[in-house]
Amino acid sequence: TMTTSIIIAVKAWQKNLKECVSKCLELDYSDFEILILPDAPLEKKCPWSFSGRVGIFPTGPVCPADKRDLALNYARGEILAFIDDDAYPAKDWLKCAMEDFEDNSVAAVGGPSVTPFNDSLPKKASGAIYSSYLVSGNFIYRYIPGKKREVDDLPSCNLLVRKSVMQGLGGFNTSFWPGEDTKLCLEITKKLKKKIIYDPKVLVYHHCRPVFIPHLKQIANYALHRGYFVKKYPATSLKVSYFIPSLFLLGLLFGSTLSLFYIPLRVLYSSVLSFYLCLAFIFSISKELRLIPLVFSGIILSHISYGLFFLKGLLSKKLKEEL
Repeated sequence: TMTTSIIIAVKAWQKNLKECVSKCLELDYSDFEILILPDAPLEKKCPWSFSGRVGIFPTGPVCPADKRDLALNYARGEILAFIDDDAYPAKDWLKCAMEDFEDNSVAAVGGPSVTPFNDSLPKKASGAIYSSYLVSGNFIYRYIPGKKREVDDLPSCNLLVRKSVMQGLGGFNTSFWPGEDTKLCLEITKKLKKKIIYDPKVLVYHHCRPVFIPHLKQIANYALHRGYFVKKYPATSLKVSYFIPSLFLLGLLFGSTLSLFYIPLRVLYSSVLSFYLCLAFIFSISKELRLIPLVFSGIILSHISYGLFFLKGLLSKKLKEEL
């Protein structure tokens, strides 16, 4: 077995961190350690001081990408397993990932981040929005298990990378957040010509931010950086699918204005908008009826928010590289 260092970048103590570490300690794998990187010491609140597997390394108030780079100084593992503090792994997370690392051409492995079954309704609604094809398109495999494949970009909430690869690239080497994972994956696939494998069995459970305000803030932040990365990292970010919400938003705004003056266009605009709303409703249907209005509204607001902030990122001359 390959020695693995699980790396959790956090700001401060919170209940999800306790769940994350507790679940990591239950992993069906023998050779691993857990490195927690908070802004300040956690010892007074830390229930794992008895465990030789857990190390706490305060970093000061730096961004997650910097924390993960600092972890390179402490990690003894051959594999670095990055997971967010608001996520926790399936019991066979590491065991399944190690099977993929048996291929020496594989530099990184990741898998889906699934919404836990016992989450609150607003968090489950957020998870349902992300896992909707109408929102994530061909990237829904990031939120629900899909077919095993080779990919060029995976999020750092569930990403395992060879330590030798991270050292060779100088770590994430950026203060972008989110977006540090896009930069790293680009360098792995384009610079090193190595493989990144998406494996549905390498699964974590991820608590989404509840609808509506926290969810939309996250969507906006993703969109802002993706829009900017279209120019900065076009190899992985210059994709038609990322432009669709912005085109939808522009069509919504200009179509409504023009349709006031041109009746045939008004009919077309009304038909397209009705079709879109029907689609949004169809993709909102759930066995849990209480979810339907939240997901329906959330899909529409997510498209608008993403479309607006993607354009903002696209038109930005420079994006601040700090939190």
